[in-house]
Amino acid sequence: MGTLTLIGTRLATEGEEFVYRGEADACEGCPYRDQCLTLTEGRRYQVTDLRENASTLDCAVHDTGVTAVEVEPVGVKANVPSGNAYTGSKSALAGPCPHTGCPSHEYCEPLGADQDEQYRIASVEGEPPHEYCRLDRDLTLVEFEPQE
Repeated sequence: MGTLTLIGTRLATEGEEFVYRGEADACEGCPYRDQCLTLTEGRRYQVTDLRENASTLDCAVHDTGVTAVEVEPVGVKANVPSGNAYTGSKSALAGPCPHTGCPSHEYCEPLGADQDEQYRIASVEGEPPHEYCRLDRDLTLVEFEPQE
């Protein structure tokens, strides 16, 4: 069973993934704070269930309101140094990359993973989507285990 929370109605679709960004300034004084702010900041989640007959509640952050859903943490696909790319091992990201136009950039700086943390590798996906790394890094695409 996942975690019950409130999210914007535009995100409230089964299978939708998002990174929880934490409390916004507009949350201060909201009567739904205790139901809304139940997730871990910076973690990636997937909507697993929509609450049947859930009301849409007014929200100062989400223009179409919020509704109740169940979410679970999900893994993050990332590029890691090839020498550390083994299922079950721990690895960190290779470091920041300024080349935002590279097809691998979203995996070198993935949403939901911090540059200075180690993550357990759930699976090795293989070659990254780029033809060559402009920073001359030898990288492998992996999926990190979901964080609990």
